[in-house]
Amino acid sequence: QVQLVESGGGLVQPGGSLKLSCEASGNIFSINAMGWYRQGPGNQRELVADIPSGGSANYADSVKGRFTISRDNAKSTVSLQMNSLKPEDTAIYYCQATVRLRITPLRSYDYWGQGTQVTVSS
Repeated sequence: QVQLVESGGGLVQPGGSLKLSCEASGNIFSINAMGWYRQGPGNQRELVADIPSGGSANYADSVKGRFTISRDNAKSTVSLQMNSLKPEDTAIYYCQATVRLRITPLRSYDYWGQGTQVTVSS
């Protein structure tokens, strides 16, 4: 009922930048929080950053000052600008959205994108 499509991953050298984008579509009544998570090799999935509708962004300590999350409510998109990338940022990055559906506007559901690979290596 809801699809999240990510784009923008790839290979970048340490110190470089990448921008990830995610667009939500489907039977959407409203979107509460949108965010980005990542899962590196051998690690659990962790929050990178999220942003509620009309609220302030929240960042993992490891990315503060380097990553910036933004969203466009009119377009149902969320982006993650990643600067000063480090090898330890290498992971699969997942877009996440907490959505109220048109058919059940009083309930919220979490949806995930398919993931996009980010590799930071020289």
